[in-house]
Amino acid sequence: MAERLVIDHVGHRGDGVAFSGGHTVFVPYTLSGETVQAGPADHPDRRLLLRLENASPERIAPFCRYFGACGGCAIQHWRADAYQGWKRQIVFDTLAHARIECPVDDLIDAQGAGRRRITGHARRSGDGELRVGFAAAGSHAIVAIDDCPILDPDLHGALDAARALAEILKPTTKPLDIQVTATLGGLDVDVRGSGPLPPALIATLSRVAEQHRLARLTRHGELVLMRTPPVVSIGTAQVTLPPGAFLQATAAGEEALGALVLKHCKGAKHIADLFCGVGPFALRLAARARVAAFDSDAGAVAALQKAAMATSGLKPVKAEVRDLFRRPLLPRELRDLDAAVFDPPRQGAQAQVQQLAASKIPVIVAVSCNAATFARDARILIDGGYRIESLTPVDQFRHTPHVELVARFVRGR
Repeated sequence: MAERLVIDHVGHRGDGVAFSGGHTVFVPYTLSGETVQAGPADHPDRRLLLRLENASPERIAPFCRYFGACGGCAIQHWRADAYQGWKRQIVFDTLAHARIECPVDDLIDAQGAGRRRITGHARRSGDGELRVGFAAAGSHAIVAIDDCPILDPDLHGALDAARALAEILKPTTKPLDIQVTATLGGLDVDVRGSGPLPPALIATLSRVAEQHRLARLTRHGELVLMRTPPVVSIGTAQVTLPPGAFLQATAAGEEALGALVLKHCKGAKHIADLFCGVGPFALRLAARARVAAFDSDAGAVAALQKAAMATSGLKPVKAEVRDLFRRPLLPRELRDLDAAVFDPPRQGAQAQVQQLAASKIPVIVAVSCNAATFARDARILIDGGYRIESLTPVDQFRHTPHVELVARFVRGR
């Protein structure tokens, strides 16, 4: 049964928020002030947009033909200035919930040329049709995608390559996950969900690799074939990626985050880079300072160390494999540092931050992809005697609710 709703505001996940029978309900693809006809969804707190009765003056036409079916983008229908203000407000609201007051800089748009990595999915439906694309909005169903307008041009052909691989690997009703990353040598592909690959299949895959400009193909991180090393530039260094490596979503995003980290560490001579990955910060910081880098991913640490040793003009970089969730660096291990940078996964870095808060490091730079866990970790640092001197939101996941944060903490008043 349809109901008429007036959208009160856009929530933190990008859905319109309305009130129905004393309850809060969420209507995707709607904006503040709009009047809509909505129907029931698969959750009692959610509604489906059936018809737009009164459109917001901030509404614009989505630019992608798959918007509303594909779950990759939550917002393409909102004017840029209003969208950017909403995304910045998410930061204010999340900080306020943690009782944190500090200035928040203007949002930096770091979409740049577009996304340089994707994970596509392939599944054969019950009627035998092979679908290759992205997950549907709020569902595990796969929306077949021919093109994606938010991708970096260097990912051109990524979906075609995924489709060609899926045709050969023949997924069943269980999905095949195909991670594709743009590199200087071509597309770096890691496939997950397939069974062991028989030797006879390698020759066929090699032909696909040539046809679709694959630099490397791995299965669950194990090498299947390599035409050329999958290399990316980080600062002045060239890094050969380990299979399935994590990179910032856009090259412009990495540049923006790196520039902020460099600015906030200005003058430091010895810096720790915690959760360092393949070195997006360590390799830039090493142009000015000695760097001690730590991460639990052995492949990423090895790639960082190799790149640092092969790059002239860098200060010493010492990269070490260490699980900072289980074995955080202790205050005595941090005492000789001028600054520390930490960029953890979405769950934040609570164990490590507790040790940082007990240290005497003059400057701590936090990089986060999750405003809620950033606020929790920031609260620990503030309670330990630090204050936020600068906080900048960075938008490299345009058209989604996700926002990156870079903050500079200093000791004392």
